[in-house]
Amino acid sequence: MSTDPPLDRRRWIALAVVLTASFMDLVDVTIVNIAMPSISKDLGASFSVLQWITEGYALAFAAGLITGGRLGDIFGRRKIFLLGMSGFTVASMLCGVAADPHLLVASRILQGGTAALMVPQVLAIVHSTFPAHERGKVFGMFGAIVGLGAVSGPILGALLTEWNLFGLEWRPIFLVNLPVGIAGLILGRRFISESRSADALKLDLVGVVLATLGIVMFLYPLTQGRELGWPLWGWLSMAGSAVVLALFVRYERHKKAKDGSPLVELSLFSVKSFAGGIGVQLAFGIVCGIFFLCWTLYMQLGLGWSPLRAGLTGIPFSLAVSVAAGMSVQKLVPRFGRKVLQTGALVMAAGVLTYIWEVGHFGADIQPWQMALPLVVMGAGMGLIVAPLTEAVIAEVPREHSGSASGLINTTQQLGNAVGLGLVSVVFFGVLDEGAVAEGRAATAFADAYRHAMWWVAGLLGVVLALMFALPRRSKEAPAESEAVAVESAGEPMAA
Repeated sequence: MSTDPPLDRRRWIALAVVLTASFMDLVDVTIVNIAMPSISKDLGASFSVLQWITEGYALAFAAGLITGGRLGDIFGRRKIFLLGMSGFTVASMLCGVAADPHLLVASRILQGGTAALMVPQVLAIVHSTFPAHERGKVFGMFGAIVGLGAVSGPILGALLTEWNLFGLEWRPIFLVNLPVGIAGLILGRRFISESRSADALKLDLVGVVLATLGIVMFLYPLTQGRELGWPLWGWLSMAGSAVVLALFVRYERHKKAKDGSPLVELSLFSVKSFAGGIGVQLAFGIVCGIFFLCWTLYMQLGLGWSPLRAGLTGIPFSLAVSVAAGMSVQKLVPRFGRKVLQTGALVMAAGVLTYIWEVGHFGADIQPWQMALPLVVMGAGMGLIVAPLTEAVIAEVPREHSGSASGLINTTQQLGNAVGLGLVSVVFFGVLDEGAVAEGRAATAFADAYRHAMWWVAGLLGVVLALMFALPRRSKEAPAESEAVAVESAGEPMAA
């Protein structure tokens, strides 16, 4: 690439556009959790619909990530990025004007699907736009944006909801994306250069359909089952999902032998550290899916806190994640290896147990400052895990498969998040005493349900700890692209 000043200026503007897109994606997920009670009150959404507002996005995002990356390789990253940003902007508008909870869920699914087209192109555009000697600085800026999105999302959502701009209540949390998206499209068309893979693989449409169908067959009845009285078709659907996913694995082997372009590179699972690491990503994603939604519901619907009070309560957690993540990558992991991640799981579990005790001890009188201790401990534990985890999982993967492995890691993490959100219907709403809520004892009922869900979180962190023994004791030096994917992955749990 030429280094003359006009070209330099163009690529930095292009960087600003793609970083803004990443920021929009991160903020849009965290911003919604804070506005949940306001959405429920305004639209009359049931508990299961509230789950689908978050789960629909997570599921569509997870299902489309690998496909979105492949489409960019085949048809051009700039083209697919702008298509995704256009769709994301339109979907944001539809979310903002939705007058029915089911229309809001449908719009959120569209939003997640278009984000899956947009987000995978970001690192690919950076890679093709910037020479190797500049990427370190660029990835540092990327990490800063991830941290800013994680911290600012809940606060921005709380402020927009509290301000009730133009009497729109929660709707500005989506409508704010319109001017940002339109500006990004105008600048992106002008300043982002087109690029595509010289040897792009074919699109595995059959694999996409089988994988998505198997996941939906499991998650839909899991989320809706409690509200519908656990009908027989739900159990049959969940059992059938295993059959469909088995067919998916068989077809992927056939696709590999036929033309070498499967959706998922199954040979990666022959690498012990990668297979175990995918298990860690899945379990940790479930942890995040359960915790963040239950936490928001407990504070706002149970304790009756305002969105702003709930958002401010989460600041110590976000700051602890950011500080611990920086320390883990720069200081600790190079010296202690996987022990840092295992310590993170133990520390996070200690924070969860402390939180369980505090909720039972202080009851409905619990204050935000009393939550600070367990949240800081949990955040520190999460920070020790999220930043170095992707590099640890990918450390022993052959270099030629690092791109496929990174895409699968992010997809698995988002899938775990979607499963966790689905499990909320069992571990939280399944034990919630709705009679007590109707009688005005919401604080007690939600506290009991929250403590029950947190025991699940603690148990899953034990699973995470056990699976971490499959990770390599020391990570090899990661290529710059893998380090960037690790940064991107570090922000995703915050988006749960």
